[in-house]
Order: sequence, then C-alpha cells, then structure tokens
Amino acid sequence: MSGQANSLRAILLALGANFAIFISKLVAAFITGSGAMLAEAVHSLADCGNQGLLLLGMRQADRPPSDEYPLGWGRALYFWSFLVAILLFSVGGMFSIYEGIHKFNHPEPLKWAWLAIGVLTFGVVAESFSMHGCLVEVNKAREGRSLWRWFRETRSSELLVIFGEDLAALLGLTIALLAVLATMITGNLLYDAAGTIAIGALLMLVAVVIANKVKDLLIGQGVEPRRREQLVAFINARPEVDVVLNLLTLQMGPDVMVAVKARMSPAPDQTALIEAINSVERAMKVQFPDIRWSFFEPDIAD
Repeated sequence: MSGQANSLRAILLALGANFAIFISKLVAAFITGSGAMLAEAVHSLADCGNQGLLLLGMRQADRPPSDEYPLGWGRALYFWSFLVAILLFSVGGMFSIYEGIHKFNHPEPLKWAWLAIGVLTFGVVAESFSMHGCLVEVNKAREGRSLWRWFRETRSSELLVIFGEDLAALLGLTIALLAVLATMITGNLLYDAAGTIAIGALLMLVAVVIANKVKDLLIGQGVEPRRREQLVAFINARPEVDVVLNLLTLQMGPDVMVAVKARMSPAPDQTALIEAINSVERAMKVQFPDIRWSFFEPDIAD
C-alpha cells in the first residue's frame, strides 16, 4: 500500500487540469495551425480518457470477493493501469510522431503564434497545479525515500500512472512552447515539426517505463520491501511467536494477501495454539489494515 496517499484526489486533479488544457489547446491548434499544439491537445484528451480508466479501475478494485472471484477484484486496477500505458504509447506518442512527420513533409505557416504561447503557458500553470497535487500524495507514500526509489518500489499503479502522465505533460508542454517560440523567431517551420516528434518520443518513453512497472504488478509482486520488513518485525515481536521462518505476500491492488510460517512459543494444548495464531492474525490486520487475507502455518518448537 502507498501509506496514506489519496490516489483519487490526484486523479481528479489531473482530470480537471487536463480537460481545461485540452479545450484551450484544441482551439489554439486550429487557429495557429501548430502541429506541436495539436499533438499536445491530443495528449491532453488522451490523458482525460486515461484518468477515466483509472477511476473505473479503482471502482472495480473495490468489489468484494465472491465465489467466482475469491481473491476479489483488486488486481483489476493493474489491468486498467497497463491499458492506460498502452493508450499513452499509441494515441499520444504514435499520433504525435505521425503529425510531426506530416509537418516535415507538408509544412504550414504558423498563425497567431502569441495565442499558442499563451495557451501553452496556461497549460504549464494548470499542469503544475496537477503535478503539485500528485506530489503531495506521492510524498505521503514515499516516506522519506527518493522519488526514483519510490517509483521503483511503489505498488500503487494508479498513483504511478498519474505521476508519469503529469511529468510527461509538463515536459511536453515545455517542448511545445520552445518549438513555437523557435518557429516564431526564426520563421523555420521545421522547429514546429521537430517539437511534435520530440513530444511523441517523450510520451512513448514514459509509456514504456510505466507499462514495464505495471507488468511486474500484473505478474504478481509482493508488498514493498520496507513494508515486508515491518511485517516480519511486527510478527517477531509478538509474544506468541518465537521466530518467523517464512513470509509470502501478494499485492492485490489496494489489498494484500499474506502467508506466514512461524515457530510458535510453546502452547499447553491445541486450543491454546489456535488462539495464539488467531491473536497474531487479528493484531496483524489491525496494524496493517490493507491485509484482507492471511494464512498462518505454525512450526511448533520442541
């Protein structure tokens, strides 16, 4: 789990910012004829759809377990996050590169360049608010770790995707702004085309990195390393347990499944042993409320 991070807040902030930016950039793209601007408009629209998919994934992940899905729907969130990465690669990245190549072969004069600059500046400001909101939630989750270490270790796919999208959006807006400025100053339309291709390459790179990270979650990762250490330390500290022999975890979206093999302290009878196991499991679920399933196998000391 990602600490006390509110992923829903980060998604809604990003959705609001991207929709406002999409409208402004789409209008400016038609007026100015900027390929970089059109690529950014498509990127913002794709981001809106992506955030909608993440909201759908979060809703599905909340479904309770059933006979058909005994482990619940938690990992549905990983499927939708992976799909978002695919859409970011195809709709955002590949379309931008296509548009850039088209501009190279069929350059069009840049109209209303100052309007394009104004819209891109507005986009940077709006996206900065979204990025700030995302970083507030990321900082709650990373618990003193560097951003890179949090990125490698996090199991919160939705927060990971929003962070990657916001970062790509800010960098893409900066590239588009530089491309429009260079085109306006030099009159060379190739800068606009090059900026569009650079935006596409950036989106594809971010999409591949995110997809690779979410792939690990789809395959079946355990909890974050430090969280596993906390679990082992907590169980070892219980008076009913002598030592943890093995601990397996599986991250199931917002929930966690835990299997523990531990050498128990001597118990007078079978009833006392069962009560000791139940006591450890109850305490573990109170301390780690995201644990939905726990399986405890005792290894009784001689």
